[in-house]
This record gives sequence, C-alpha cells and structure tokens, in this order.
Amino acid sequence: MIPVPGRPGSHVMQVALMVDDIESACMNWVRTTGIGPFFHVPRIVLEEYDYRGRAASGLDFSVAIAQSGGVQIELVQQHCDSPSAYRDTIAKGHGGFHHLAIYTGDYDAAYAGYVDQGFAAAVDGSFGGFRFSYIDTSAAIGCMIELIEENPLQGDFFARIADAAREWDGVTDPIRPGFPAEAQ
Repeated sequence: MIPVPGRPGSHVMQVALMVDDIESACMNWVRTTGIGPFFHVPRIVLEEYDYRGRAASGLDFSVAIAQSGGVQIELVQQHCDSPSAYRDTIAKGHGGFHHLAIYTGDYDAAYAGYVDQGFAAAVDGSFGGFRFSYIDTSAAIGCMIELIEENPLQGDFFARIADAAREWDGVTDPIRPGFPAEAQ
C-alpha cells in the first residue's frame, strides 16, 4: 500500500531537521528544492513533559512543515536551553537531520515495539491531549523516531498541509500560519 499523507500506519511519514533560523530555513528549502508551502507554528511551549524518565518543563520550540509527495519535511528550531531530544543529537547553534516520524493509530503497540527492542524514550509528552514521544534509536539508525498518536486535530492539519502542496504554484505565500488565525 502506498502511504497517504497524514494517514496512520507504520510507514515513515515525516523527515525532520533541526535549524537555527526557521524562517530562513523555510525559504532556503523553497528556493533550493521547490518544496512548499511551509506551515509555520511558532513558539510551542511544552509546560510538562518527561525527559529521559524525569519530569521537565518549559520546552520552547517552533516547527514548520511542508509536504513532498508522501513525506513531510519538518523544520524545528528550539528557542530555549531546556533538556530535549533535539539537543541530545544536535547542539545549539547547529542544524541537521534529527528524526523520522511515524503517525500511528496504535500508539501503545508502536511504543512497546521500540521498548521491546531495548530503546528508551528521550521525551514523552502530550500535545492537544494526544501523546507523542521521541524514541532514541540514534545508536541503531543514526536518528530518533518520533511516534505521534493519531488524532483528528493532527490529521486535519496534516491533510491541510498535503492539500496546499498539491495546489501550490511554487511562489505564493511560501510560509503560512500553521493554524488558522481564529485557532491561535
């Protein structure tokens, strides 16, 4: 079966990179690859999350996501010095490949599958009432795996990103708000 953007499954649906300046990185991706438009969600703050099994707070980061065929390109910029899966593999002031994401309808089974292989979560948290984690698979495959629990809000957002990419003229509004103005 061919992966469909935003549809749950065991396939990799996203490739994520850490960047130092998210808006410049978006424009570099647009100019260099023609991929876009990017949907920018600035200053997400996780007030509560678990970092390597310990309670943590105040993770401040921004994301920008664009669709390229069946795979999303996610750019992430961390604004704070809080402990995170991001800083575990990419030092402050540097950029590079960070993780692959799997959007799953059976979060518990996917999570248990990694734990059963001996991997541990670098970060466990929830966003919008739904769970996510960064499983530290970096020693085995060179990057982390993000697990995202299937949910209607995220599914709608992913569908909007994919629709915009299909309809994009390659020029108009290369960076767009991640959420409609009324939802922010």
